[in-house]
Amino acid sequence: MHYHNLYASADGESHWRTVEVPLEERTFAPPAKAIFVSEVEAAKTTVFLRLDPGWDEPIHPTPKRQTLFCLGGAVRVTASDGEAREICKGDVWRMEDTHGKGHHTAVISKGPFEAALVQFD
Repeated sequence: MHYHNLYASADGESHWRTVEVPLEERTFAPPAKAIFVSEVEAAKTTVFLRLDPGWDEPIHPTPKRQTLFCLGGAVRVTASDGEAREICKGDVWRMEDTHGKGHHTAVISKGPFEAALVQFD
């Protein structure tokens, strides 16, 4: 299991990396059998969003450290270093570029881009 991680380096340039999520087999919901789960990470808020087809935003940093779960549609996200990734249904995107140059996001699907965001700050 992995997620797309967009982060800002010390010089303010944003970059992509793929982060593997370590899973450990343990009892999560007794009396159910043990399952593979990650470490727990405390969250602050949850937000649902929709971006209509053609939505195209100027480059910006993320306002908060957050994880996006794509529910439908697709966006192309370009880091300030020029690397682009497409985020599609089922993808998980961790945004940590809270400072610096930021990223550019554009809806590339014919239908709306729909997502759930879990915010940490």
